[in-house]
Amino acid sequence: MRPAPDAAMDFAALMSKELSKSKKPADEGKKFLKRSEVEAERKAAYLAEQKALETEREAKAAAKRKREEDAAAENAAREEKRRRLAEESRRRREEQEAEEERARRKRLGLPDLVKATSEDVEEGVGAHQDIPDEELLDKLREIGHPARLFAETHAARLRRYRKLTTVVTNGPIPTTLELVEAKDMKVDGSVPKDLEGRKWLFRQLASYFTMVLTEYQRAMDEEKQETTASKTAYSAMVQTRENMKPLFRKFEVGDLDDSLVEPIVEIVKALQERRYVDANNGYLRLSIGKAAWPIGVTMVGIHERSAREKLHDGAKGHVMGDEVTRKFLQSIKRCLTFAQVRWPPHDLRQLMG
Repeated sequence: MRPAPDAAMDFAALMSKELSKSKKPADEGKKFLKRSEVEAERKAAYLAEQKALETEREAKAAAKRKREEDAAAENAAREEKRRRLAEESRRRREEQEAEEERARRKRLGLPDLVKATSEDVEEGVGAHQDIPDEELLDKLREIGHPARLFAETHAARLRRYRKLTTVVTNGPIPTTLELVEAKDMKVDGSVPKDLEGRKWLFRQLASYFTMVLTEYQRAMDEEKQETTASKTAYSAMVQTRENMKPLFRKFEVGDLDDSLVEPIVEIVKALQERRYVDANNGYLRLSIGKAAWPIGVTMVGIHERSAREKLHDGAKGHVMGDEVTRKFLQSIKRCLTFAQVRWPPHDLRQLMG
């Protein structure tokens, strides 16, 4: 007896269904990876890590660059403000000197001085300094520079020629002053009133400070910069050299007030004679003044300050109010400290503690 066809088809379908349930996907229970797949995953992870590191480095570099730009902008603004203050101080001093000169000439019955025009002041070219244009062109050609520049005036051409032909020294602080020999550096302690005498004095002072700074720099170069103290000492030397550059510029143009020239000459004279205690006393008188306290320590409030300032006005150390002046005066003090080590005093009582 043969089975019915419908029953056979149901049995075949049932078996096929059971077999399909028991059959698992080939990749469901995969227990291994190909080497190429492992390498691809490792490379992808490495590239992702490197990209993250590069992004972080770029962010740090951008932040550092912004900080440097902000610091540079602040320094530029500070320097510009310092320059404006110095220019304003110089202008006020010139106006005061001109007013005093006019009052003196009026008192003596002398004619008033003729004011220089703004064009002359701006160009800075006087009749005794001028060079004819044709001669100036020939001089520029002789030194191998362009005779004419686009839109260049005669005054600008003359300034360019003087800048090209100006000879500077190759010491720690390059200067246009002609330095004197060691035997001619000794100052006599007085400040000459004539122009030639003041020029010679400024050459003496520049020569002496150049000699001290040269020895200072040589001593710091010979010392090994391996410790924190040696690195600090070297940085102090570099700062001293940089802070004394404005003083050399004043020596070059002769624009140094007598209230500074006289104490500096006193300090240098004591240094040259190896009287370091006297030189330090001169520095203290210059920096903090020598005013007494005649009204006691009870009048320290703001209401009594005006009376106290009137008493002290003639002897206070007002020069420290200018930042540039304060820095080169402190640099002179560092030169003083180094000089007593480099050139010990003959009298031990002149050695600072």
